[in-house]
Amino acid sequence: MNLSQILQQSGVIGSMARELNVDEGTARTAAGALLPAIVAGMGRQTTSAAGGGLGGLGSILGGALGGGAGGGLLDQVLGQGPTPPQPGNDILGQIFGSKDVSRGVAEEVAGSTGIAPDLLKKMLPILAMAVVGYMMNQNRGAGTGAAGAGGGLGGSLGGNAGGGMLGGALGGILGQVVSGMARR
Repeated sequence: MNLSQILQQSGVIGSMARELNVDEGTARTAAGALLPAIVAGMGRQTTSAAGGGLGGLGSILGGALGGGAGGGLLDQVLGQGPTPPQPGNDILGQIFGSKDVSRGVAEEVAGSTGIAPDLLKKMLPILAMAVVGYMMNQNRGAGTGAAGAGGGLGGSLGGNAGGGMLGGALGGILGQVVSGMARR
């Protein structure tokens, strides 16, 4: 199952559709087009950290944990109220480096899908929260407590420090996205 399917089955797509006042088909198309950029940004953070542990990706996940959100990021996306944009914008800032890159991603996806860039800009932080929240929930299943969360994250991504290969949850997600894109 690829990440798009996981987000669909978990209710993320439906929740985003309701929050952004669009139909689920539009939300699914937009998410499917935005996911590769989000996951690629996370992958770049991971590979740039290959020689020094978790580096930038550890900041993304560790910052979300340290901010008290933890695996609750996904819960915030799935909740009945509006999703707070700041945690998602913080994640995007870590993986893309600037708002200009996020805007560029939205513009490029708008050009290829015909979906309004303003809608895509609103969806990006929500989708980033859902992806990181999903990853954190996967790590929680690895038996990490609050005090050991950094170690669990390090373990799930630990293949990076040695041979530069993506491991754990991120490697699985990257593989799912890539394999899902290859089937299109």
